[in-house]
Amino acid sequence: MKPSTNRMLNRIKCIYMFIRNNGTVTTQELVEEFGITPRTIQRDLNVLAYNDLVISPSRGKWKTTQKKVKLSS
Repeated sequence: MKPSTNRMLNRIKCIYMFIRNNGTVTTQELVEEFGITPRTIQRDLNVLAYNDLVISPSRGKWKTTQKKVKLSS
């Protein structure tokens, strides 16, 4: 796997864990927490949403779904 792909997957996993641990969070909170652009956060959230791991109950807010996830370290 390319190093850039590995970094992206690690970042997406961290974003998922942050949302899971904090409940409903805003896109802006994620931007501030991870220090990356809103566009990058949105792309990562789209990956998580496509895989049914997060949902947006209202515009700009995100929470995890009930889908079971097995996290590896």
